[in-house]
Amino acid sequence: MPPHCDSVDGPVVRAARAALDAEDVDAVLPYVHPPGEEEVRQAFDLVAKARRLGPEAADVADRWFFETVVRVHRAGEGQPFTGLKPAGLDVGPVIPLAEEAIGTGSPEGLVAFLVGAVEAEARRRFTAVEAAEAHAGEGVAAARAHVEAMLGLQVWSHHLYAAVRGAGH
Repeated sequence: MPPHCDSVDGPVVRAARAALDAEDVDAVLPYVHPPGEEEVRQAFDLVAKARRLGPEAADVADRWFFETVVRVHRAGEGQPFTGLKPAGLDVGPVIPLAEEAIGTGSPEGLVAFLVGAVEAEARRRFTAVEAAEAHAGEGVAAARAHVEAMLGLQVWSHHLYAAVRGAGH
């Protein structure tokens, strides 16, 4: 996944912010794997106390809580925590479309984009196979180029299908 869960405007920090605002740690726990839940609960309790000390203490405590939750979330994914990323990172076109689909309750824009992207890439690769095939009889190097294009299309297709059929996260 693009660096999204570890950004200040990503879903994990949004959930952590909502938990702090609602004074309810349960709002962020779905983003934490069970082995990390106790650490997040303890951090939440400390932050709740620190927030009462004033706005500056609250800012520091909130930031620490966001970092803690993202670190624990990333550990649950088997990924390292490399710090909070700034808001507004370019996560590519798909993440915003997926978020929009979830927000609107309609997958149409996401589906259209993905189908179009797959179609364009499949056609590009197929055209490369045809172009290489036209020169395949011009020696071993040209035949190898044809085989590479042909196998490239096949392997890409296989990986794409496996990704479509695979687990989400």
